[in-house]
Amino acid sequence: MKKVFPLLVLFAIYLSNSSAQVPQHLKLLNEYVVPFNKVFKNTTIGGLSAIDYDTKSGNYYFISDDRSAVNPARAYKATIKLTDKGIDTVIFTDVITFKQFDNTIYPNSKSDPAHTPDPESIRFNPLTNQLVWSSEGERIVNNKDTVLENPAITIANLAGKAIDSFPMPAQLYMHSTNEGPRQNGVLEGLAFTPDFKYLYTSVEEPLYQDGNRAALDSQKTYCRFIKYNVAGKKPEAQYAYPLDPVAYAPNPKGSFMVNGISEILWVSEDHFIAIERSYSTGRLSCTIKLYLVDISKADNINEVKSLIKNPPVHAAAKTLLLNMDSYNRYIDNIEGITFGPLLPNSHRSIIVVSDNNFLPFQKTQLFAFEVY
Repeated sequence: MKKVFPLLVLFAIYLSNSSAQVPQHLKLLNEYVVPFNKVFKNTTIGGLSAIDYDTKSGNYYFISDDRSAVNPARAYKATIKLTDKGIDTVIFTDVITFKQFDNTIYPNSKSDPAHTPDPESIRFNPLTNQLVWSSEGERIVNNKDTVLENPAITIANLAGKAIDSFPMPAQLYMHSTNEGPRQNGVLEGLAFTPDFKYLYTSVEEPLYQDGNRAALDSQKTYCRFIKYNVAGKKPEAQYAYPLDPVAYAPNPKGSFMVNGISEILWVSEDHFIAIERSYSTGRLSCTIKLYLVDISKADNINEVKSLIKNPPVHAAAKTLLLNMDSYNRYIDNIEGITFGPLLPNSHRSIIVVSDNNFLPFQKTQLFAFEVY
């Protein structure tokens, strides 16, 4: 009983802050901006691409998508003072430098591009006291070089050392041909179910064999959600998710534009929130949409190699929860989302964070919401 009791306590604490009620509305409380290039423990804070909250300790975990270029690949631990009016203060308390299985730091792309991580999402597992983080890997195919590094989901201890991993399904292996994931469009999201028996991950953009990238028209194209059994670390299900078109035409015409899933957050049985992030050249602000996703009737496409050849009969259903364009304000590159503590009125809170790409004309924004 001594070994089981702490796990039950942790689970009860988690459930107390994560009731099974499906969110219907989000009320914006406020915005908090982390100063540009803020230095903490000899590292530059930036590129924050995910956030997670530990209900027991009150700690938040952020991941930086720095590919060991500015500083070694890392996460940050922080505390956030949250009131009924929103975020009052964000205090960074520690740096967690990620280590490989041999306890060495990850290389940068200049020294070893085939082993350079591209960190994107992070979640804390209170039952194991471990971190789980995702990397998009790398795909460089040109006349000068070919670099293929599969995406990865790594289990690390709280010191950041890799201790295990979740294997990738075959559909997510990198290839030099037009098959598998696109560069910088792979594992952007992670979400545990409340019992921590399952881990979901989201693929940001359609795989080559699943369809075209999002465009301005309403063509149907799909991303994938992957369900892992945490105990067995096996991908036991996949689901197709219909992706929105790009929100705005780029300027100049024909320049870069993108839409994809930047993060997911589990909310209740068969339901989670997916963030779609659309960006077009010529617009500094991103279009951020939060969708409530229902996979209860979606087909399991775990064995389906190509959604072009075998389109899903039943894809995941989605309902718009919030379009942040409605705020008529600058919204940066939102890539992280977590439930926070209960507010004084007992409503749940949600906090999102943006990735500033270490650029002075972008912002590291945190937005606090009240959940109804």
